[in-house]
Amino acid sequence: MSPEKLVYMANQIATFFKSQPGGGAAEKIAGHLRDFWEPRMRRQLLDFIAEGGAGLDPLVIEAAKRLNAPAD
Repeated sequence: MSPEKLVYMANQIATFFKSQPGGGAAEKIAGHLRDFWEPRMRRQLLDFIAEGGAGLDPLVIEAAKRLNAPAD
């Protein structure tokens, strides 16, 4: 997947969860990525962030830190 498409999709997820009540958007984004993105997409996201993550919503970057943590 192109980096542009990856950024677009991840930012769309962040936009959705930012609009939801209750807070915890970063954890909800991480949960969505765990549940609906295949492992290679998550790996590509983590690699992209390691290279600087240009254009990603800060909440996506925060959520990515939780991807390797066990889900509650």
